[in-house]
Amino acid sequence: MENQKVVLEVKTENEARYQVARSWGVSPDSLVVKVLDEEKAFFGLFGRRLRVEVKMAYSPEEEPSVEEAPVETPVEEPLNEPSCECESPSCEEDLIRELLSRMDLDLVVEKGDGLGLNISGPDAAIAIGKHGDTIKALEYLANLMSRQASSGKIRLDSDGYRDRREISLQRLANSAARDVLNTGRTVYLDPMTSWERRIIHMALKDRKDVETHSIGVDPDRKVAVRLTNQGRKRHRSKRP
Repeated sequence: MENQKVVLEVKTENEARYQVARSWGVSPDSLVVKVLDEEKAFFGLFGRRLRVEVKMAYSPEEEPSVEEAPVETPVEEPLNEPSCECESPSCEEDLIRELLSRMDLDLVVEKGDGLGLNISGPDAAIAIGKHGDTIKALEYLANLMSRQASSGKIRLDSDGYRDRREISLQRLANSAARDVLNTGRTVYLDPMTSWERRIIHMALKDRKDVETHSIGVDPDRKVAVRLTNQGRKRHRSKRP
């Protein structure tokens, strides 16, 4: 058992020590863990990964040969993360550029209106993604890394995506309202972000015949469109 060793990928050295101890049926204190390689955390977001070698420590009566090189304790290098506490637009732009660089996309990040950032370039369609899924994820990660997730400070746009999406959602809201009036049944829209749900609510807030409310829990939270009392009367009056 003294010469037995195993190589693992783990988050911490202790995780490796206890995992191997359970497997071998030995005490964690009887094991030596050596870090072979380390994958740095991405802005501290996903956590580091270690590749380690675990083996039995020397028994009390054994001593390492004088010729044997001592085990070196790895010195953790700084992550060289950019400051995420700054309030300047350039800091936010740097965060987005770093994300896009990790995705290997050919894009330019520029300051937009208000607190927004605009992404443009040959790979803009990729940055937007199907139904805007990619740009929503980028926006969430950027806010998370800048520690502004609760306020949603960073707003991303690409080639006018937000304007087009807002128009599309307004049309969807009106279409759902018509369906509710025609059928008398509540219409449940697909899950949306808080920004998208707000557009639906705002599009129908002045109507007297239908009303909206959000149901569910993120990321599956959605908008339901249903008849008001006035809408029910209108629907009944249309029946033959």
